[in-house]
Amino acid sequence: MPWWSWLVIWTVLVLGLLGELAYFAWSLFRKVVAAGREAAALMDKAEVLSQRAEELHDSFEPAVLADVDVLRAEREQHLTERAYARQARRDARVRRGRLLVDVDPATVPDRFAHLLRRT
Repeated sequence: MPWWSWLVIWTVLVLGLLGELAYFAWSLFRKVVAAGREAAALMDKAEVLSQRAEELHDSFEPAVLADVDVLRAEREQHLTERAYARQARRDARVRRGRLLVDVDPATVPDRFAHLLRRT
């Protein structure tokens, strides 16, 4: 093998290595720029969240300092609303169940024609 073939092989290898390094550097640069953009957006969102948290913190009143009778009335109202909603859901389930179970074949003749037919 002549001496210049080694020179060509090593030149191609070095150029390939430099190309690969340039590609990885460009890819890393693009990822860093994208991460910077996302970090800036995250900082904006964190700022909005901290402002809203401060607004909520100003209007917060602990229940320990509230009047007992007011808290008791609110609790009873909440329990009454929950019981009413629960009963309404139960009534709706029972109504749907009755529609499924207590269907009169004569009221829906085309659907239950095979039941009304005498053989």
